[in-house]
Amino acid sequence: MTMTFDTKIAVVLRSDLPTWQKLNVTAFTVSGLAGVDTMGENYEDESGNIYLPMFKQPVMIFEADAHQIRRAYERALQRGVKFSVFTEDLFATGNDIDNRAAVKAKKSDELMVVGMAMRDKKKTIEKVLDGLSLHK
Repeated sequence: MTMTFDTKIAVVLRSDLPTWQKLNVTAFTVSGLAGVDTMGENYEDESGNIYLPMFKQPVMIFEADAHQIRRAYERALQRGVKFSVFTEDLFATGNDIDNRAAVKAKKSDELMVVGMAMRDKKKTIEKVLDGLSLHK
């Protein structure tokens, strides 16, 4: 059964990050989407074990160089897309309080964005990500 969605979940990662950082940024940024009506029902196996719910729809992961991710960031802001953001500074912090303080310490044009995750109308996300390729 194929489902179509009127929304799209997307993650954008700066392509020059080491693999461990890409994985870390993906995990942190998608966690920001959990509270915006993205979660499905719990999973249950035949033995009755219950597992946490996951996203209701696929997550598309894109890669971008520093210029492209900045452009996607600006487009998302201009279109009013709510998104999570991960900046270079967050690699040097170790907790949520310090993470938020590091983002708060800079104006939006000073943030060195390395990753972001978003969910919005499919057409809006496609405009934000225009020109980006799926991560390889």
